[in-house]
Amino acid sequence: MNFLKLLFLPITAPIKFINRYFKTVLFLTLLVYLANNTDSQSLEKANLQIIELNGPIMLVEDVLDKIQMAKNNNDIKGVLLKVNSPGGAVAPSVELAYAIKELNEVKPVVAYASGVMASGSYYASIWASKIVANPGSMIGSIGVIMQSVDASELMAKIGVKTQTVKIGSYKEAGTPTRQWTKTEKDELNKVIKSTYDMFITDVSNARKLKKEQHKLYADAHIFTSVQAKEVGLVDYVAPVSKAKQLVINLSGISNPVWSKEDKMEKFMQKIINGTVANISSNLNGLVAY
Repeated sequence: MNFLKLLFLPITAPIKFINRYFKTVLFLTLLVYLANNTDSQSLEKANLQIIELNGPIMLVEDVLDKIQMAKNNNDIKGVLLKVNSPGGAVAPSVELAYAIKELNEVKPVVAYASGVMASGSYYASIWASKIVANPGSMIGSIGVIMQSVDASELMAKIGVKTQTVKIGSYKEAGTPTRQWTKTEKDELNKVIKSTYDMFITDVSNARKLKKEQHKLYADAHIFTSVQAKEVGLVDYVAPVSKAKQLVINLSGISNPVWSKEDKMEKFMQKIINGTVANISSNLNGLVAY
């Protein structure tokens, strides 16, 4: 028995100590956290803000809230939208695009592609005053897709059949239980074409490009940052320091103080976005990937 106590002492001793002095440990942990996350600049009132758009675009309420708060905060004079996203669902991408447009009408916004700015995330960025792309980033993929599986053979093998009662010729359009009919495909194509037209119309208006030349800059082409600049999708190919300096210049401030994002909040948001993306990837839907 004594041997076992000695064997597990390296594990049990710290646990006993934490249990006995839990409040003290918690207090000291908070002090260390504050010491590591507080500097002289953070004591000053922030006048510039970074808003991050990371991962697949599914749930955007958090980002929309930050955009709205930046819009209403008179202390904030400019915003850097830092993007690293492959795109996502069409509707939230459009919501973000027009929220950025409204914000940019009040104070300058610079969008920065830190890794990937594609499809829905590019849509979200088009109304920024300027778009800067990291030299190693990927830009574009301006297109729309709707996809599903045809599980009819698998269902037949395991002896599963569907039963349907419906009103409406196209009510089963997009079903995964059988192959789509030509009529259903035509109906879905009508939705895809209309959404794509909305996409290229907004891109051409925001970026001052010719809509009739969309095959050059859209059509789901994937560009390097240099190629994206050549076709007019971005304004600069440069690191984030250039994007920050543009925000400072456009804001006209002499003493820039960037707001700090809570690290724990950022971590939790990444977990939530990842979970939602994994669930959504298994469902049918119109996405801008």
